Amino acid sequence: MPKGGHVAVIGLGRFGGAVAESLLELGYEVLGVDSDPRLVQDWSDRLTQVAEADATDEEALRQLGVHEFERAVVGIGTNLETSVLTVLTLTEIGVPEIWAKATSVKHGKILSSVGADHVIFPETEMGERVAHLISGRMLDYIEFDDGFAIAKVRAPRGAAGRTLADLGLRTTWGVTVVGTKRPGEDFVYARPETVVPENAVLIVAGDTAKVESYADEN
Repeated sequence: MPKGGHVAVIGLGRFGGAVAESLLELGYEVLGVDSDPRLVQDWSDRLTQVAEADATDEEALRQLGVHEFERAVVGIGTNLETSVLTVLTLTEIGVPEIWAKATSVKHGKILSSVGADHVIFPETEMGERVAHLISGRMLDYIEFDDGFAIAKVRAPRGAAGRTLADLGLRTTWGVTVVGTKRPGEDFVYARPETVVPENAVLIVAGDTAKVESYADEN
């Protein structure tokens, strides 16, 4: 059996479909649910199981066994009422962990109030990420809710051949180097004595403002 467990993904549009496919690749058994027969047909040969159903119908979800799943993802975003009612239904049938897509802050607050454990704002989060990639030296960027960020940046000029301790990025910028990587080579976890190779990128972590400041100035 796949090591990841079982996840129900409700709403197989662009977001839900991408989540379902990625979960499958990670070793999860995925049940896809959508009310659109065309989407159900499109995903029928890709996911573990796909069903056409009204996700706001408690009995329909029980018949599919969704109440026995450890997690559910609600990818419905365009129809706020359906999104909220689906989360409420999942809560009422006892799904332990519910992730739900929101299209606005207000939508997200409603989802949380009816039982969503994790609310995702994919458009907003992706917009912020792209803006950071465009505006600075960052090659990749992830920001967490508590003011913490991780970024992939090119090593500073003159860093090649020097140790991380010698560079002193934590002292100067307040960021921690998690690791280094060269194209085509394995990731190397950072230690004070790690020597920065030519053409390397650094994975740095820390307070969001400090990570952004470091990336902008180097």
